[in-house]
This record gives sequence, structure tokens and C-alpha cells, in this order.
Amino acid sequence: MDIQTLLSRIKSFLDYPLAKLGDTQITLWTLVYFVVLLLLLFYLAGMLRRWLVEKALVKTRLEIGARQAVGSITRYVFLLVGLLAILQSAGVNLTALNVIAGAVGIGVGFGLQNIANNFISGVIILFERPIKVGDRIVIGEVEGDVTEIGARSTTVLTNDNIAIIVPNSKFITENIVNLKYKDDIVRFKVPVGVAYGSDIRLVEKLLLQAAQENTDVLDNPKPVAQFMAFGDSALQFELRVWSTTLLHSSDNLVSALNFAIHDLFKAHGIEIPFPQRDLHIRSGAVELKNNAQPV
Repeated sequence: MDIQTLLSRIKSFLDYPLAKLGDTQITLWTLVYFVVLLLLLFYLAGMLRRWLVEKALVKTRLEIGARQAVGSITRYVFLLVGLLAILQSAGVNLTALNVIAGAVGIGVGFGLQNIANNFISGVIILFERPIKVGDRIVIGEVEGDVTEIGARSTTVLTNDNIAIIVPNSKFITENIVNLKYKDDIVRFKVPVGVAYGSDIRLVEKLLLQAAQENTDVLDNPKPVAQFMAFGDSALQFELRVWSTTLLHSSDNLVSALNFAIHDLFKAHGIEIPFPQRDLHIRSGAVELKNNAQPV
């Protein structure tokens, strides 16, 4: 068998009709052509997104979150235009896809509601940017940094280095705490109780000293020591400080301040009380009964 005959048989095999879409005959060659170009399209779309985010837009003043949003939107547009171009180059009449579009619409109405909801929510997030890559967020019981915003879900990395995949629809329908929405400045509160009879002005001075000696606490806005209430067992104070460096590990800042407050209070004789209860017995006769049986 010569090469020309082999090529002729391969062509005949690839031209074997599989289905008909409107006036377009779908052959095995059409499927191979479509799959290869589709894989190439996804590869080029990913390359385009990385090039925009990591090179082209780096020279601008856009922050990383904005660059990620522009890159993702550009990728979606590129995929849509490229898919239409591939279908036309494969000889598929786009008007014949109306039936398929109708079937997809029915599928969305029944079984693909969540997927469509998450995808549309992802587009809204990219345009409105209530969250962006690099933000520190709290949603429900999940707290962490946004590392990626995809078409269906968003990846949140916790302090335990655990990646949590959150559906995009949750960011549209639920309340979100974004610690870095406008800037990186966040206020921390440290409650403290001291014993009754303590010098409250000295307590205020020591609380402010503990804040001023901590390098992670900002001088502006200034730390504030508030006398909050007369508690059952203690005079309740609250130290309020601002920081930009420990948003990702707020417990470390609170712990450091607690250590410093404890040492300063101990050095100056300020007592940190624990709950106490006084038992008062009213005057009167107390009758004691011996229920022991005689031997």
C-alpha cells in the first residue's frame, strides 16, 4: 500500500459523517479539528491572562486585585470570541445552534441553576470588586486571604495554610467582613479588668504605655484606653489600638499586648481580679439533726 492510498483511506475515515446539525454535516474530522483548536484556545487564553497580570499591567498603578480582575474578564471575552471563530471555521452554522441554546436554557432552569448563579456572581465580583485578590475577609466561620477569584468559586487561604473553596454566590447573598476594603488600617480591642480600689489613672497610663511600646501599634490614630463599666468583680477597661502589620494574625498582636499589660500591672501592683462571691448567713437558730441509727 503506497502513501497516497493510505492518506486517501485516512481522509475517508475522517470524513465519515457522524451527525447533522442543521445544514452542517458533523464528521470525525470536524470533532478532531474542534477539540484541538478548543484546547489551544484555552491554553492561549491562560497565557494571555498571565501576561496581562504579571507583565503588561505591572507597569500601571493598578493593584494586584484590579490586575486579576482585568485579566479574568479579558480571558472570558477571548474565550467567547475564539469559540465563535472556531465554530465558524469548522463549518458549523451558528444559526443551527439555536436549538442547542434552547436546550441549554432548559438545563440551566432545572439542573444548572447553582452553576449559572455562581458564574454570574463571579462576573459581578470582578466588576463591582466587593472583594479582590489579597483582601483579608471573614465570611461565616471562614477567615483568610483571598488568593484567587474564579468563574465559579473563590479560594480563601486561612492562617493554617488551608485553602477553602467558597462558591461565588455566597459573596453576593451573605454578609462579608472585608478588613482591607479601603486600606490596611484595622482597630483591635483588648478588654482588661482590674480590682476595685485600683488607681484608674495609673491603669490608663499603663495601658497606653503597653500600646506605645509595641512596634506593631500605630501612633496615628493614637491608642485609646477606655473605662467601660463597673463590673461585678472588676473595673472594666478596654485598650483600643490601630495596626497595619498583623491583619493576618490578629491573635499575635492581642497576645503581645496582654503579655505587656500583665507585666506592667504586676510591676505597679495593679491586681487583675477573678470572680468572687460573698456568702452571708442570716442570724437565727440553726437546727442540726443527726439521722444516724444507733448501733
